[in-house]
Amino acid sequence: MVGRGTADDRVTGEYPGAGELPFDWSAVGPADVASGGRARFRGTRVRAGNAMARTRASLLDAAVRLIAERGTRRTSMTDIAQAAGIAKGTLYNHFRNKDEVFAALVEAEILLIADECRGLALEDALAVAAIRLDTHPALRRVADDDPAALAALVGADAGAAGWRAARSGAADVLAASGRDPRGAELVVRWLASHVAAPDGDDAEAGARLLAAVLPLRALATV
Repeated sequence: MVGRGTADDRVTGEYPGAGELPFDWSAVGPADVASGGRARFRGTRVRAGNAMARTRASLLDAAVRLIAERGTRRTSMTDIAQAAGIAKGTLYNHFRNKDEVFAALVEAEILLIADECRGLALEDALAVAAIRLDTHPALRRVADDDPAALAALVGADAGAAGWRAARSGAADVLAASGRDPRGAELVVRWLASHVAAPDGDDAEAGARLLAAVLPLRALATV
């Protein structure tokens, strides 16, 4: 896809972030799941410990807001830099093109949702993740603007960085719940189904069912 910026802004042949799976592009907590409330939109929240990390976080925040407002096709590198209040040259110190911006955004969001799900009961963690995918404005904008691109994200190579991060986070949540971490692949594929076909009405029921069939760690090691 090609953005509307300069030639330097153009995507390099694949959908921005190809190979990455967008997971945490919303803000839903356990209370939202219990109440059935709608997610509120927010950008990427990164714990930045130094100036470079803060700049990177600002750029990713800007990118996710712009995607929600106008989609990926009409979001250029210039737009991202301006929205973040950062010089375009500084943006290129962090990312060479939109592919890298969107891939980094995806990975940051995956790590965030995994962190937020730790400590929750497994059923709640699954429901929170699914509802976020169902309701996030940026992800839904991509679905509306370019369904083929969304399908490419869901069907990306399983060895891509985004998928690896997702499986790792899911495995951690499963292990903390006393479940077999090898069930992470099933969890990630279930969440991916919410990317491709959002169904908020199914999130909690699906989470309960999935949590019930995932094997316990003790049983899996016998």
